[in-house]
Amino acid sequence: MSFIKVDATSDFSYHNLPYGIFSTSDNPKHRIGVAIGDQILDLSMILSLFRGPVMSKHQDVFDQPTLNAFMAVGYEGWRETRRTLQVLLSSNESTLRDDVSLRSRAFVHQSAATMHLPADIGDYTDFYSSKDHATNVGIMFRGKENALMPNWLRLPVGYHGRASSVVVSGTPIRRPSGQMRPDQTKPPVFGPSKQLDIELEMAFFVGGGNRLGEPIPIEKAHEHIFGMVLMNDWSARDIQAWEYVPLGPFLGKNFGTTISPWVVPMEALLPFAESNSIQDPEPLPYLQHQDAYTFNINLFVSLKGQGMAESATICKSNFKYMYWTMKQQLAHHTVNGCNVRPGDLLASGTISGPDPESFGSMLELSWRGSKSVDVGGGENRTFLKDGDEVTITGYCEGDGHRVGFGACMGTILPALQH
Repeated sequence: MSFIKVDATSDFSYHNLPYGIFSTSDNPKHRIGVAIGDQILDLSMILSLFRGPVMSKHQDVFDQPTLNAFMAVGYEGWRETRRTLQVLLSSNESTLRDDVSLRSRAFVHQSAATMHLPADIGDYTDFYSSKDHATNVGIMFRGKENALMPNWLRLPVGYHGRASSVVVSGTPIRRPSGQMRPDQTKPPVFGPSKQLDIELEMAFFVGGGNRLGEPIPIEKAHEHIFGMVLMNDWSARDIQAWEYVPLGPFLGKNFGTTISPWVVPMEALLPFAESNSIQDPEPLPYLQHQDAYTFNINLFVSLKGQGMAESATICKSNFKYMYWTMKQQLAHHTVNGCNVRPGDLLASGTISGPDPESFGSMLELSWRGSKSVDVGGGENRTFLKDGDEVTITGYCEGDGHRVGFGACMGTILPALQH
């Protein structure tokens, strides 16, 4: 255990140690921190303590304004750094524990910190890897007999999103305007989206990349996955419905994507790995792996409207419901020789489970607007209203501790007047 006191319900136990980028009012410089309990350990203040065979040559990566350089060090460097942090923060190690001066400089209370995007995100890819979600949406738009497209069970379907509009938790989201065609017998109209939605997702950051033309084999994929965050991939369903044929989502998606600020390393999540979904038909060889790489991460979505005294939980889901694994996503993404780079973000797609309470979008919860979602206090929703504050949280439940992600939150601002 650690000499830092951590509550049993804290997301940031000694077993977690996620990385993030923070600043403070007295020091506006963006710097790398590690969360433990209600504290942040400022790695720029202790970089000389990373003395292992890999990180002794790369101590400068802890004095950077993003995690990109650290991500680029690679798998062995990440593992060595985590071991060093576990030693430095342990209750029987005196280096930090007993150095009052160093502790006062190296630790910052989380309440005094402003969090920033963890990395410069060069590229962002969004997958569509929940079978329950894909089936639900397919039934709505194509009917039960054609719910899944012929390719869905054969490969991890995805599309390239917009990295420039990925924002950190707490950033407001402006209601988008665009073309819609609510009446199929009339021409399209322009205006603010009336079907603004959430998408409960998770995403992983690529660590070490690959050269152009050289795929990442699935046996090596885990060495390129740095860690995970929560994600809300906001969606304008009415804009998307009119524009998406034949090339897929565009303005219905690229106006904003929110992620949580703390990146939980894969080593912290491995104790919560579960057996992968049974995949039938069997994937092609380049997508096959036998080791468990599906994770038991409890996920929650809450909504608080303007004037509501407290938020209402509208979804309880779990990352373990995913059909395609992150290893399969990365192997497929690069099998054609596409190069990925440190800081690239790959998202799961909406995470829905088998039961209605586990549906990860308002589209499903309201079944395309055909029924209302009760959010308490006499209020209900089919899609989001201006002023709605949506918060995604998630954690793995260990024996007396949690490995969690903090919050992924955004509030809807009214559309600009055109």
